Amino acid sequence: MAHQRTPTRQRLIQAATQLFIAQGIAETTTRQIADQAEVNEVTLFRQFGSKHGLLLAMMEDPQVLAQLGMALGQSTSQISNIPQALKSYANVHLQALAQIQEFVRSLIGEAGHYSVENRRALGQGLSRANRYTAQYLTNVLSQQHVQIRMPPEKLASLLNSLLLGYAVLEFSSEFHELWQDRENFVDGLVQLFLYGALIIPDDVPLQTGTSIDVLSPTVYSELPTSMVHEILGRAAMQDDQDYALAYVLFGAGLSIDEIAGLERSHAYSDEQHDWLQIPVGAIRQVPLNQWILGQRYGYHPDNPLSRWLANRSDDVSALFIDENKNPLMPEGILQRWQGWTSDLITPLGQPPLLPQATVTWWVEMLMRGLSPEELSLLAGHPVELLSPYVERVKQRRAMENAVHLDQQYPAV
Repeated sequence: MAHQRTPTRQRLIQAATQLFIAQGIAETTTRQIADQAEVNEVTLFRQFGSKHGLLLAMMEDPQVLAQLGMALGQSTSQISNIPQALKSYANVHLQALAQIQEFVRSLIGEAGHYSVENRRALGQGLSRANRYTAQYLTNVLSQQHVQIRMPPEKLASLLNSLLLGYAVLEFSSEFHELWQDRENFVDGLVQLFLYGALIIPDDVPLQTGTSIDVLSPTVYSELPTSMVHEILGRAAMQDDQDYALAYVLFGAGLSIDEIAGLERSHAYSDEQHDWLQIPVGAIRQVPLNQWILGQRYGYHPDNPLSRWLANRSDDVSALFIDENKNPLMPEGILQRWQGWTSDLITPLGQPPLLPQATVTWWVEMLMRGLSPEELSLLAGHPVELLSPYVERVKQRRAMENAVHLDQQYPAV
């Protein structure tokens, strides 16, 4: 058998790796390891002295690092922007750890019982993994011409420490309320790195359509009512799809990542209203507004989105498509937005940014009377993130009340 031609020492390391991953270190016996490796238990003791000696050999074996999923395993050539690179790495890393969560729990929980040699080997293994990460980050950031505020090795150490810490928390306690879910944690992690660790030139775009755009430390202002109607009008002049796309942006408050993930089956109606089922990020249902900032854009079930769907002749399942009848990607949505807003300037002297469409919907819903908790459910974001916009609504209501009182004051 090919298995028997493998050197005994390597067979024992491979068997231990498989069993430690499957059931943890404490639950694995030396007899199980020996049986899996098809050797006598005495051979194990002769080779490694004890189970912890075998664990030490595992940690010192460079091939085990890849088996445990600690290496990145993803090519930087597939990364198109910095948020994607960070999010991709975090997700791959957490997925790899999730596949060996019994081993992670056991490794952390029993670390106090290990010898100095075991702990040193564990540290060396993590250091090797860290070097892979540092190289990955260096390649990605150099491609994007981005500088960092600390050496790559320190940045990698911070990233991996946060990921391992979250993994231990997730694997050991599912009842914590620190993060809504893994996606919520990864979004927060990416924000931290984008706006704290990196020095990003002005000409490097970050507007990728992910929730990062809205969740940045910058509190975006809502767009003026007249500008929103102007953008919707310009989109309507392009074609049915552009009009439907703008309608969904301002009528449901979705990010362009969420819109890019929509399929035809995600748009549906009940007896009185139209709805969208959001399949990415925070899974939820969102009503599609008929009124946008005081102007009606459709009657149930006749609106820009339903007209776009009714007039389509293709059989593509995606809700929005590009010129080649492929699903419309976030970059294509952003390109259309830039076409609608090319010469517009907000009151702050800046071109309107796509995240401002989402913020405009948030503020409108709050102004109409939706509570922050209700908006949190519809927007798929924690109430804390919405707090700047709750304050903004309070300011707007105060100004409206002041104007109302002024108009009621009798003339002198």
